[in-house]
Amino acid sequence: LTLVWCDDPERRSLNPAYGRPGDHTAFADGYPVTLTSLDSLARLNEWMVEDALQRGEEPEPPLPIERFRANVVVRGAEPFAEDDWHRLRIGAVAFRKAKLIDRCVMTTISLVDLTTAKEPIRTLARHRQWDHNTWFGIQLIPETTGLIEVGDPVVLE
Repeated sequence: LTLVWCDDPERRSLNPAYGRPGDHTAFADGYPVTLTSLDSLARLNEWMVEDALQRGEEPEPPLPIERFRANVVVRGAEPFAEDDWHRLRIGAVAFRKAKLIDRCVMTTISLVDLTTAKEPIRTLARHRQWDHNTWFGIQLIPETTGLIEVGDPVVLE
């Protein structure tokens, strides 16, 4: 491991196609906050079983939400409802959506033993592919500072 330090968290600006002047992130992979939904994951896991059975294959075990490396995981909405969220509040923090997340092969790597498989990209490509990408989750930009805690409601604004 290498410990790194970001001397100026405002140095790394966001893609101007999705961010505004002054938006920034320090260590994240592109945007400050990644949000995924357990309800969307449940639907994805259902699709994986259905698709495997249609191919005559043994279904793989359900994927854990950790495969999607989210900062915030929510539940209680319809699957993929987050696609249409634009502004929300969690705890004391207001967020705006920057964009949907196009998923890469990193999601195909098991966090347990580092083996790779075709899922979830294969199933996302069948059910959630457009613009030549597969989609799962949203990128958020905080508009205020504050504390969010496990159990905080998600309030759409």
